[in-house]
Amino acid sequence: MRMQEAHLARQVILKNKEERRIVAGHPWAFSNEIRETRGSPAVGDVVELVAASGLSLGIGLYNPHSLIAFRLLSSTIVEIDRDFFSARIASARDLRERLYPGETAYRLVHGEGDFLTGLVIDRFNDQFAVQTFSFGMEQRLPLICEVLNDLFHPSSIVARNESPLRALENLPMQRAVLSGEPSPTLIIERGLRYTVDLRDGQKTGFYLDQRENRGLLERFSKGADVLDAFCNDGGFALSASRGGAKSVLGIDISADAIARARANALLNGIENVCFDEGDVFKKLAQLGEAGRKFDMVVLDPPSFTRSRKNVQAAKKGYRTLHLATFPLIPEGGMLMTASCSHHILPEVFQEIVDDAARRAGRRLQLLEWRGAAPDHPVLPAVPETRYLKLGVYRVL
Repeated sequence: MRMQEAHLARQVILKNKEERRIVAGHPWAFSNEIRETRGSPAVGDVVELVAASGLSLGIGLYNPHSLIAFRLLSSTIVEIDRDFFSARIASARDLRERLYPGETAYRLVHGEGDFLTGLVIDRFNDQFAVQTFSFGMEQRLPLICEVLNDLFHPSSIVARNESPLRALENLPMQRAVLSGEPSPTLIIERGLRYTVDLRDGQKTGFYLDQRENRGLLERFSKGADVLDAFCNDGGFALSASRGGAKSVLGIDISADAIARARANALLNGIENVCFDEGDVFKKLAQLGEAGRKFDMVVLDPPSFTRSRKNVQAAKKGYRTLHLATFPLIPEGGMLMTASCSHHILPEVFQEIVDDAARRAGRRLQLLEWRGAAPDHPVLPAVPETRYLKLGVYRVL
């Protein structure tokens, strides 16, 4: 990071030695790391972050009411204007076009991973879903939409701001059409077709982060009876069928998700997949009592915790889930299991799975360890960007 003398009127001054994480490449400064502010910055203002020594660390967005009081946008002093957002989003687009040439469904902007902290944009053909997680980024949403219109000429842009994380910035949860008229659109992933509804679908419309892992499942599915727990829109279930599974059972508590999964199976002419609505924990217990066995089980639950204070409860939940799963897997069967909470570190998640296996009297061989698809870039200095963990195990 290039440092320079501080010179903006609105500044956030850090306490002594609190600049080390920023210098290492992390974009956040927390409220308890700040010594003082200068120039009376308001919520959402662009401010300069200054070390106690007086050296400038860059500029970003300020929110005195949030634990994350400062979010870095640039390590040098630049205008945070239309040209700034245009350059950053165009750079993110260029990366996706290299990763997925010719494709039009991907995560276009992955927040911190694309140096646009607090902003997520998913592309589904000519429609875009936007999420903002900071007050300052929310204020600049009209500007961001202008840039999307310049770069892509979208037919619609939808705000899917329903994440509980917004409460940490004193932002309401809301869903809104920002431009155009969104309608269900068809995307294709590895030959499988899915209908995506940006306005009424899950999250931003589809879980793009598991793209590569759905492809991985195909390698292990030939001739297998597969259980897809927390199946959502049926991505893993349909991928298992495409990989040659003998049969697939998908379970989800959401009636809407089950309806979408069944529609996606019909769209692809897939007949060996059955979807069942219900609480996954209860369904696993019922399957165990019935003596059912599955050659491959996929566990892809929603996040069990969004804050550090609930980590212990989340760990217990993951342990209970795996303890209920191991009786369903015969010797030599497979388990694909994931956690999408960044508060559950990779080594912690592995230990939870290992511990549950020991308690169940089983042994494990770890065959694959993966994260999110590459359109969800990871910054080494920002562990929060390494949120998705997925392991493929052979169960003995």
